[in-house]
Amino acid sequence: MKSAWKVIQEQMKSLYLIRRLSLYELKSENSNNYLGMAWIIINPMIQIFVYWLVFGYISGRGDVLLENGERAPYITWLIAGIILWFFLQPAVIQGSKSIYSRIRFIAKMNFPMSAIPSYVIFEKLYQHLILTGIILVIMQFTDFKATLYLVQLPYFMFGALMFLFSISLITSTLSTIVRDVHQILISVMRMMFYLTPILWEQSYLEKVPAILKQLLLLNPMYYLIQGYRASILGTSWYGIEHMSYTVYFWCFILVLLMFGSFIHLKFRDHFVDYL
Repeated sequence: MKSAWKVIQEQMKSLYLIRRLSLYELKSENSNNYLGMAWIIINPMIQIFVYWLVFGYISGRGDVLLENGERAPYITWLIAGIILWFFLQPAVIQGSKSIYSRIRFIAKMNFPMSAIPSYVIFEKLYQHLILTGIILVIMQFTDFKATLYLVQLPYFMFGALMFLFSISLITSTLSTIVRDVHQILISVMRMMFYLTPILWEQSYLEKVPAILKQLLLLNPMYYLIQGYRASILGTSWYGIEHMSYTVYFWCFILVLLMFGSFIHLKFRDHFVDYL
């Protein structure tokens, strides 16, 4: 617990630099493109269209039954969940290689290494906020306009940030020691895309064996994506109505954070030796 508290203190003391570096990353990442930051919107929209075309239109999928008994068009239901994946997936992958790809640059600054994954995640958060804002505006032209349930969205966004930071402490440390970890993580995230209810409805779990259902529910991204859908589509107070799942999620995050902080502090003085 001491390791976790020390890492959290380092984040708080470095908030200004985290913000500056994350904004620099955001600008530099799109500086060589003619359309610049417009790709933050264009790329996800292209992917959403392809997923809807294949898994919605071509497969002939009808409306999706929501948690509150209402039905939503597949495209609307898809957008409400997949926008979080566009944040989680790149943040996990980039967070994994954040330390070993930037350590020579950061070593010249008075900057704690535990904050390197943070500013990489924050750079992806800015993109996520822009995309989420546009999606919420689009939703106002559908049957699923903003409701009071939307106030829980910042909670699930914070949950996503804590998940990403905790997992990145682990993966960035292990990837610096063994580069193969990053490649393994890329494969795992591709697999998790199909094991998380992004393209398929929660009702599909009723058709699988109970043990498989429980294994899928252990995925913390399941909780976050369902929470996003409940917030944007206005179906339920997901975190409250699934309190046992909420308790499990935060216990899981706490374990990740403590373990990640421990191994990060244990190995970070030797990171340069692994380059």
